[in-house]
Amino acid sequence: MSETNRIEYKEKLTRDLDLEKEVIAFLNYLEGGLIYLGIDKQGKVLGVDDIDSDMLKIKDRIKNNIAPSAMGLFDVVAEERDGKDIIKIIVAGGSEKPYFKKKYGMTEKGCFIRVGTAAEPMPQAMIDKLFASRTRNSIGKIKSHRQDLSFEQLHIYYQELNKQFKKNLELLTEDGFLNYAAYLLADVNNVSIKVAKYKGLDRVDLLENNEYGYCSLIKATKSVLDKIAVENTTFATITSKERIERKLWNPVALREAIYNAIVHNDYTREVPPKFEIFDDRIEITSAGSLPDGLSKEDFFEGVSMPRNKELMRIYRDLDLVEQLGSGVPRILKSYGKECFRFMDNFTRMTFPSSEKITEQVTEQVTEQVTEQVTEQVSKLLSVMGRDETTTAELMTKLDMRHRPTFLYNYLQPALDAKLIEMTIPDKPKSSKQRYRLTEKGKQIK
Repeated sequence: MSETNRIEYKEKLTRDLDLEKEVIAFLNYLEGGLIYLGIDKQGKVLGVDDIDSDMLKIKDRIKNNIAPSAMGLFDVVAEERDGKDIIKIIVAGGSEKPYFKKKYGMTEKGCFIRVGTAAEPMPQAMIDKLFASRTRNSIGKIKSHRQDLSFEQLHIYYQELNKQFKKNLELLTEDGFLNYAAYLLADVNNVSIKVAKYKGLDRVDLLENNEYGYCSLIKATKSVLDKIAVENTTFATITSKERIERKLWNPVALREAIYNAIVHNDYTREVPPKFEIFDDRIEITSAGSLPDGLSKEDFFEGVSMPRNKELMRIYRDLDLVEQLGSGVPRILKSYGKECFRFMDNFTRMTFPSSEKITEQVTEQVTEQVTEQVTEQVSKLLSVMGRDETTTAELMTKLDMRHRPTFLYNYLQPALDAKLIEMTIPDKPKSSKQRYRLTEKGKQIK
């Protein structure tokens, strides 16, 4: 494949390579783009010698040499092509154009735009026009109406946050006040996500009306995922030869849709996303339509333009979402473009329920199994004995090395479900902290 307006090839990372220029050009380009390292201009795969070191250098250069902050707007991932390791840099079009090299500021030496297959200096008139129309009404720029916020939940998920975490995670306005992103991620807020269940095909007969929130958006997200996972019932058909299982909705597409709705919701409207379950479908509605300038065609092609780059960055740090632009293609693979509906102020995804399996009088028997405990929590309970144990010991038993994944998918859900408990609950970050099974946990185990 040759270079295009959205694809750039570079042979290798060197000090002389003006990587920042290429990234800035894509940040300032509506559709963003891809930069491959380890491929020459003719598309020949050369490979990268020290891929881990180069990936760290790339992240560091983009983070420190470009303004406004591009955090949450790029991914650096390793790929294998023709048996060789290469690096792919995914860059999304940003909403705070113009982006520029910090060293040169908003000048023709610092600003670039993608023209054809090249990154060209941006004319000063375009720089001035983009700056004048720069999006300022974002959760990173809006001052939180509360400044007395605590972040214990965020500390649990990150574990190693330093005193500068508010600045490093872009939870402060330019004036140094906590912003609306900080408010959403704080331990206590007034944001609640609704998960409703109806009898029938309309909103007349409400069976359940659950609200998850008033806490860190990350914790609320986990609660929504757990609730809908329980609702995503497994149906099993048992024949004389095999057991055939299927769920109401594709779990991969459903997970992507939930994250997409929460991370890309337009919180400046002070309207949270909502999830509604009917007899024949699930509807997922988030505030805000497509970002300005992003067409439906671009959206369906996986072009990413994060609405809330601060949230995107943190959810990626915690491995809750994967690389930019990967969510929509996963949804389309199962449900097609028709599942999306773009309104003036909202976006809705509708997933039809799979055909219900009825009892057969021949050799089929239908049974319904509701999963009350996630697979990860079950694994955690299985390695816990009667003795109190540490986080490190549990990770070793589970053969896990990535701490955020363990905390988010295993430990915290078990704590929330009261299946395990802390030995020092009033000091959750104590170095002497241990965990043990509760009576409920012992019964489940």
